Amino acid sequence: MLTGFPLAGAVEAQWPKFQNGGLSSTDTALPTEWSPEQNIAWTADINGYGQSTPIVAHDQIVVTSTSGENKDEYHVQSFAIETGELNWQVDLANPSPFKNSPMVSRAAPSAVATDAGFVAFFEGGVLLAISPAGETQWQRDLVAEHGPINARHGLSASLEADSQRVYSWVERDEAPYVLAVDPTTGETIWKVDGLGATSWGSPRLIPVDGGEQLVCSASGKLAGLDPSTGERLWEFTELSNNTSCTPTFVSEGRFLIGASDGRGETNTGASAASNGLIEISRGEDGSFQASFVWQAEKATCTFGSPVVAGDTAAIVNRTGVLYRLDLETGERVSAKRTDAGGLWATPLVAGGNLYLFGYKGTTSVISLADGKEIAENRCWPEGGDGDKTPGFGGGNVLYAGAPAGDRLLIRRGDKLYAIGAK
Repeated sequence: MLTGFPLAGAVEAQWPKFQNGGLSSTDTALPTEWSPEQNIAWTADINGYGQSTPIVAHDQIVVTSTSGENKDEYHVQSFAIETGELNWQVDLANPSPFKNSPMVSRAAPSAVATDAGFVAFFEGGVLLAISPAGETQWQRDLVAEHGPINARHGLSASLEADSQRVYSWVERDEAPYVLAVDPTTGETIWKVDGLGATSWGSPRLIPVDGGEQLVCSASGKLAGLDPSTGERLWEFTELSNNTSCTPTFVSEGRFLIGASDGRGETNTGASAASNGLIEISRGEDGSFQASFVWQAEKATCTFGSPVVAGDTAAIVNRTGVLYRLDLETGERVSAKRTDAGGLWATPLVAGGNLYLFGYKGTTSVISLADGKEIAENRCWPEGGDGDKTPGFGGGNVLYAGAPAGDRLLIRRGDKLYAIGAK
């Protein structure tokens, strides 16, 4: 169940935001075997290129992308769940063009569903709301309002939302900020300072005693904000290299945090100890603080965040080794190399299986019953289908997996695949 989201219907609000709000799981059993010749219901071309997660709500699939030599245009497309046919498309000019390069994010922030439709955000500063029928309801240019968004490798923080606010985190080089807007009007509710550290993660609402807190993770720092005012309630700095992962909800006041093992990061030896379970608690004076419940010994992440897989935390390192750690104690349950390899997408739990989406296109399916890899699948031939092979943000990179009814969506930069019977 997703907190703060009254959207109704099993499919209508099946995946309304990035990582399903930290609950990267579904009770629905999804297909476990597919190939370019088998069990692909449909494919759809995405205009240009994008790195965001598909959103499934209001009985449709919504994706974002950008096109042009300087990311000249942004696109929001809606596809029919059953057929993949295009329902509608919104195209808009990028008010802050920037060289279209694999080294800088390309339509990386994921949209979010609201009661009234969808809200999308792009690294060029465009923030807009669209109705389920594809009509633009309001639009803002955050660069014109608050200045350029300059950040190493670009901006990738997806939107977060509850029933009253949509949250946008702009962690740029200078004067970073977190913004809360009214989903109906787009008007600013509050704007506060960001964390002032490198981050490509996304803000996450975490239920705590007495309500929710908006948690942001940036290199060497975690912070919890009051969603209604933006007030910073606590800050935690006893970790490092937590630049790419988004906090994952576990239980009231508890969340998983992930950190990388290097490649330009500092203090890489502390990376494993920065992967673990964090708890938010309240002191006798009523103030909040955060601390580790447990820290990993060897497990590290890359771009895919840790997820709750049964009674374990699942963490996949840069080379595709899957670590499963006891969710309560952090003790290692297993460590096995998978065929998926490194991940750029957060894993998905569905029907008693764990799906690992390797960025080169291979998806490994792991049984949670015995920990065995039961299938290795691809949507396109290994090495590409005529396009260049995967690089940093370029080529045939697998960016996301999400459920849509009893089908599994696979999102590539330029294509959307629906896995399941036709």
